[in-house]
Amino acid sequence: MGNQILGVHDYMQLYESHILIDVRSPGEFEKGHIPSALSCPLFSNDERALIGTLYKQKGREKAMLEALNYYSLNVKKIIEQLIALHKKKPELRDQPVLVYCWRGGMRSGTVCWMLNLFGYKTIQLRGGYKSFRRLALQTFEQRFPFIILGGKTGSAKTEILTEMKQTGAQVINLEQLAHHRGSAFGSLGQERVPTQEYFENLLCIELLRMKLDAPVWLEDESQRIGAVTIPNSIWKQMRESDVIYLDIPVEERLKNILNDYGRFSSEALKDCTIRLQKRLGGLLTKQCTTYLTEGNYAEAFAILLHYYDKTYRESTAKRDPSKVHQLKTDTGNAQHNVNLIMNFLHEWKLQADSI
Repeated sequence: MGNQILGVHDYMQLYESHILIDVRSPGEFEKGHIPSALSCPLFSNDERALIGTLYKQKGREKAMLEALNYYSLNVKKIIEQLIALHKKKPELRDQPVLVYCWRGGMRSGTVCWMLNLFGYKTIQLRGGYKSFRRLALQTFEQRFPFIILGGKTGSAKTEILTEMKQTGAQVINLEQLAHHRGSAFGSLGQERVPTQEYFENLLCIELLRMKLDAPVWLEDESQRIGAVTIPNSIWKQMRESDVIYLDIPVEERLKNILNDYGRFSSEALKDCTIRLQKRLGGLLTKQCTTYLTEGNYAEAFAILLHYYDKTYRESTAKRDPSKVHQLKTDTGNAQHNVNLIMNFLHEWKLQADSI
């Protein structure tokens, strides 16, 4: 049996195919963790705080003795969690359990030791979660072959990227990672918003999966998506990258908006609209909310589209014009526009190869 210690690069080659446990406190886990990790805390938030206070005030020995009061019971809970997991996934029983704490020190080390005694093989992360965070920040500084899919609100950009991913394109869905669709209405129908740190962790994992010899597609976004922010270095690359800009008629975009947001209640839509009042203006806000109350979503969304179109034009105008490649289309159908984009890319590549 025994324990193996791996650096973060080797460790991350295994994490998706093994059980991965985070033995830090629930509060540390909640702030951010390696995606797919299970929270198996060696100490609760209160226990960790008490042990830390004793360490500062009375020294290491007192803190260690206090920690032993909780250790056996909490390790027992961790082992019980693993037993339950292996009953659901017996094929993983003979594989090592991946374990990490904050620095790769005593918490993960002692848990690995006890799991080894219980018959489990373990792999401990050298440097702990801290080393993963360092890897994430280093990853954001790398250069990636981004291509940005642009287009005004209602252009079905997310659906287009989803279709492209299914055909083998490298796509990162930032809105999916952020649990937000990138407008005042973007939180509707979404899951709980991740912390900034966890959003960065998710983005790091996506970037690590990308091959650097093929385009990586992203949707044109503001740097802030709901409650989270795209890291500065990635955002800077996005703003400097080539943009495939879909120019779709407003009527087609309005159809897409009605299809996406028409299922939500008028009250939910009015709450989102009111948040825009400072930028939309009092009169247009009142008109929009009145239309929503009456159930006239088409007129309300037409007002909102006009506002977002202006905002998007201003953002696009700040880009290098030579990097913006406009594609006109008369439909908002995602599959049709995927084909349009792919044909353009083929011609673009031929032109580049001939230079």
